[in-house]
Amino acid sequence: MSNKVAIIASNGSLFDAYKVFNIATASAATDAEVGIFFTFEGLNLIHKEGNQHLPLPEGKEHFQEGFKAAQVPSIDELIVMAKDLGVKFIACQMTMDVMNVKKEDLIYGIDVGGAVTFLDFAKDANVNLTF
Repeated sequence: MSNKVAIIASNGSLFDAYKVFNIATASAATDAEVGIFFTFEGLNLIHKEGNQHLPLPEGKEHFQEGFKAAQVPSIDELIVMAKDLGVKFIACQMTMDVMNVKKEDLIYGIDVGGAVTFLDFAKDANVNLTF
């Protein structure tokens, strides 16, 4: 059996970012091959400007202080960790076209591909997650 983790990131809140990048980095740190497919609002997680302004659910703003107090790495730090651990980032070409997002709008080191690109990666994954 392969040791692959395939993640679909289709939502774009700060909570979603922490879920996606926490699972991705933890998996990669245990020697899993990890790929994340960013689609729809999930593109905000890898958007140069969008990932600096990820929303929290209304009434949950106090979590910002909790993240800092617990010394949880920032999203930018988690992205660097994920890249350093070899996590593959795939931005959905169709969604980029629909939302008029250009590759240069995204952080460095992103692959662009369609659903087939991700499915090819995920076809033998033993863990598949969607956030």
